[in-house]
Amino acid sequence: HVETERRDDVLKGIGSTFQGVGAATAERVLRRLRLAWEFKELKPFLCDSVSEVLELIDKGLRAMVEGTQGLYLSLYHGTYPYVTSRDVSASGILSEAGLGPKYVEDIIVVFKSYITRVGEGPLEGELSLEEIERLGLIERGTVTGRLRRVAPFNIELARRAVKINSATQIAITKIDALFREARGVREWEKLPLEARKFIENLENQLGVPITLISTGEDLSEMVDLRRGKGFETS
Repeated sequence: HVETERRDDVLKGIGSTFQGVGAATAERVLRRLRLAWEFKELKPFLCDSVSEVLELIDKGLRAMVEGTQGLYLSLYHGTYPYVTSRDVSASGILSEAGLGPKYVEDIIVVFKSYITRVGEGPLEGELSLEEIERLGLIERGTVTGRLRRVAPFNIELARRAVKINSATQIAITKIDALFREARGVREWEKLPLEARKFIENLENQLGVPITLISTGEDLSEMVDLRRGKGFETS
């Protein structure tokens, strides 16, 4: 599948990561793909994951389903053709996990405090490499290692993402990249004033509570506002 993608001129033009996912997905749609259970060496590692998760939920446990990539890489809702091979919206993620809407308590949309993109495709307000370096926003893709393109936060894109995903909460990451004094802060009152204004402005414009604010790379570097805004934390 990787080699199939590497030979595809269209995929070269859109900046594919060439991991073989698109080619494998195409084969599945055409009913040609061999699934994991068909490989004897994989059988010890397989189970009916949907049934197991549903059974645990029926016993009163809670499940967290985490998606990948941003909404605008969605095959259906993204900047086609500069998209991934799947729907990465909340409804698409639930569908792949085998979970119906009635199981959902909260949908948390995660926004970075600025926009990044790997590969081709539109990026409104894109910053030059010199600006990115000056602001200290240099990043590389986790899969390809390619330099990420950067643009300022776009409220209209965020508003559409909130609506399509029917978000009930918002998490903001990399706030410490925009406001260096926020690094490692764990309490709202200790965030820099400008950072708090930035977050409050986003919350007011998007109409959804911002409950989680990441202030560093470590999981503990987080301002958690869920309890104070009436959300469960367990």
